[in-house]
Amino acid sequence: MTDTPSEPRVPKQANQRGAARLAAVQALYQMDVGGTGVLEIVAEYEAHRLGQEIDGDTYLKADASWFRSIVSGVVRDQRKLDPLIGTALQDDWALSRLDSTVRAILRAGTFELVERKDVPVAVIVTEYVEIARAFFEDEEPKLVNAILDRIARQIRTDVKP
Repeated sequence: MTDTPSEPRVPKQANQRGAARLAAVQALYQMDVGGTGVLEIVAEYEAHRLGQEIDGDTYLKADASWFRSIVSGVVRDQRKLDPLIGTALQDDWALSRLDSTVRAILRAGTFELVERKDVPVAVIVTEYVEIARAFFEDEEPKLVNAILDRIARQIRTDVKP
């Protein structure tokens, strides 16, 4: 039996978490650029984006609680997360100099590295590098990989040298 458009597959939990991560990065970006509040942005995404079709684009079904956890956790812990990212950057780079999308990716990835000890480092880093690849072709995915790897080595004991 093959998958056809009339036979939708049931997404795996990991796919729903991946979709939640992508939506969280988009929401964090929107908050950063537009100044939207966390409650407003979470409500908007849950009501109108997660698993919905907008302008012909279908948003993947996402794990809404995972999405909420990332977005609200990044906002809550930003003063703790940004210094971790800042120390992992090269000496001559400030977090404020990074593209807003890259900042959102790094904040979400760092939040998960800090808070989600139940998720392996490799899964977190790989997921956020893939998100970076969805937005960028050049150096940004490599930067995301390097920064999240440095942070993981600082704060996680389950990282192999």
